[in-house]
Amino acid sequence: MAIRDWPEGERPREKLLTLGPAALSDAELLAIFLRVGVKGRSAVDLARDLLLNFGGLRPLLEADRARFCAEHGLGDASFVQLQAVLEMSRRHLASQLTRGDALTSPSLVRAFLASKLRHLGHEEFAVMFLDSQHRVIHFESLFRGTLDSASVYPREVARRALALGAGATILAHNHPSGVAEPSDADRRITQRLKAALELFEIRVLDHFVVGDGEVVSFAERGWL
Repeated sequence: MAIRDWPEGERPREKLLTLGPAALSDAELLAIFLRVGVKGRSAVDLARDLLLNFGGLRPLLEADRARFCAEHGLGDASFVQLQAVLEMSRRHLASQLTRGDALTSPSLVRAFLASKLRHLGHEEFAVMFLDSQHRVIHFESLFRGTLDSASVYPREVARRALALGAGATILAHNHPSGVAEPSDADRRITQRLKAALELFEIRVLDHFVVGDGEVVSFAERGWL
């Protein structure tokens, strides 16, 4: 049965308009994105098949072009559209932070950092630079690769902070393993950066470690 023949309350689009997007399942949200199904399969049926084949919504959203387009019912047009949607989402989060909401909304900071770092297959160390009133000035990835105390340079972080006129920073890096628990090396890096930046009266407000489904805050652990 085609979706248009379903009871109105069960159609994904109508359900979203009535109850809001949070009320929809992953398959229903994906079906709205797909718009149409394939021969003999509705958009919802196709969405369920895709979620099963990819192992969930996140692997589908983070699939590269070759993997994404290899699935029946998908192609370059869908891949391009999806990448545009994901980038708009990231920019929306960034625009909310630049309006000065960073410290009044910790959940927004977590969501923004996860959108920037969670999908990466390598370690990346980034810094959010803030002004003296803790409004976001700039976000920048500074180091990548295997991060340890020898590969993260406090002088480079300090140089960028001074160039941007920052009065505070929020540090962040990801763990490609998916485990967000900070290591001893992470704690050593944080203390070195904190000591170096304090020489210029620049505060380290937090250090977030981004894992697969969790973002750990050093400040919440009482480590700063």
